[in-house]
Amino acid sequence: MDTKSNLDHQENLQQRENRAEDLQGRIERLLTNIEKVVLGKRNVAIDCLIALLSGEHILLEDVPGVGKTLMAKAIARSVDGDFRRIQFTPDLLPSDIVGNSIFNSSTRNFEFNAGPVFSNFVLADEINRAPPRTQSALLEAMSDNQVSVDGTTYPLPMPFMVIATQNPFEFEGTYLLPESQMDRFLFRISMGYPDRDFEQQILNDHRSGEPVEHLKPVCSTNELNEIKSAVKSVQVDESIGSYIMDIVQETRNASTLNVGSSTRGALLWYRAVQAKAFIENRTFAVPDDAKQLAVKVLAHRVKPKGAMGALNRTEMESIINEIVSSVSTPS
Repeated sequence: MDTKSNLDHQENLQQRENRAEDLQGRIERLLTNIEKVVLGKRNVAIDCLIALLSGEHILLEDVPGVGKTLMAKAIARSVDGDFRRIQFTPDLLPSDIVGNSIFNSSTRNFEFNAGPVFSNFVLADEINRAPPRTQSALLEAMSDNQVSVDGTTYPLPMPFMVIATQNPFEFEGTYLLPESQMDRFLFRISMGYPDRDFEQQILNDHRSGEPVEHLKPVCSTNELNEIKSAVKSVQVDESIGSYIMDIVQETRNASTLNVGSSTRGALLWYRAVQAKAFIENRTFAVPDDAKQLAVKVLAHRVKPKGAMGALNRTEMESIINEIVSSVSTPS
């Protein structure tokens, strides 16, 4: 290689390194921005960023009033994109989500009126208060980034992310999400109550209004799409892929489970591993990335034997932990 070519190579390498550092800085700014209004929930914020950078969706489940909606708003407002909130209620219709065709008397043609799902970030608030027929309106959007209405398919904007919240199933007025809907969420995460000191700070910070309403974006949609592309280049050793498939197979063979993980679950887990490694400033994944995400990815996708088992979240997580423990971790 001559001197000029060597200099060009070094310059290109430096430019890539600088851009990688800038993308890492964007991730840290996103995390810091979210933590300005969602106090004491760094681990939840990181899980949400893993879903965001994986191009997937997230389900926040817990009792009312612990910050589920606040977390969703903080994520959406940290990125300079479109944000819409859909309040799920028993009388909500699928057309209220995806839109409908309206007859224009002047042109004598039907024109499509896009629904709130045509946004970069969609907050499906209390998703399990709407019946399964309405929930199903999100299925195509969440899996294919598109919706079909009256025989015509419409692409959704990119990035596209559904952040759903739900109350525990045993709460009055809630429906159990069908398996097909649950399978489209990367994680099901519990917010949990904040620590006392953080809760005291929340009382002080929220006296004059909601701080999230004043949150400024720290990342553009173009930058987010660039980060998502970079995440796909994270190297995942074949042994880690085999480890993922070994655990997925065990969920299908386990005597305690009636339904194991789907192929989609394995694929989303793989993508989450890449995103986790990228957030931790690595160009490669390690086995612990997969191991640490196993319960969050799988617990809501499997179904135990016995009708009531599906309602017991702790039992599901315990079963997945036992399966993970029974599979050897790659060196």
